[in-house]
Amino acid sequence: MSNLHFLPAQLGIEYKTIKAMVTIYCRAHHNSATKSAPCPECVEFLLYANDKLDRCPYGQSKPTCKKCPIHCYKKQQRQQAKDIMRYAGPRMLLGHPILAIKHLLAERRPVPVNIEHKASNRHYRKKIR
Repeated sequence: MSNLHFLPAQLGIEYKTIKAMVTIYCRAHHNSATKSAPCPECVEFLLYANDKLDRCPYGQSKPTCKKCPIHCYKKQQRQQAKDIMRYAGPRMLLGHPILAIKHLLAERRPVPVNIEHKASNRHYRKKIR
């Protein structure tokens, strides 16, 4: 996955969390033999999720997807994310307790009322070039 975008701080934690969840889900549902390498279908989903995190208009103040008023995933990927999170969420406490706790704490943060203009990570990357 070398073409992943650089995701700073909060968005990076979000990506690590979804990657851990996808790995747990893939290992159980797609007979992925290796611990760290999901199947091609799950890798495709991770690339999609990374792109959506990179383009999130909230940027670093992004709420969790569950609380977000903007649903940026397409219908199929949104259902795929729900299935993955429903299965892997409870199992995160065993394999990745720190990421799980950080995610639970992030769900308690309020959703920002205003969206800052060009706050997405994509705009940030263009600005620092």
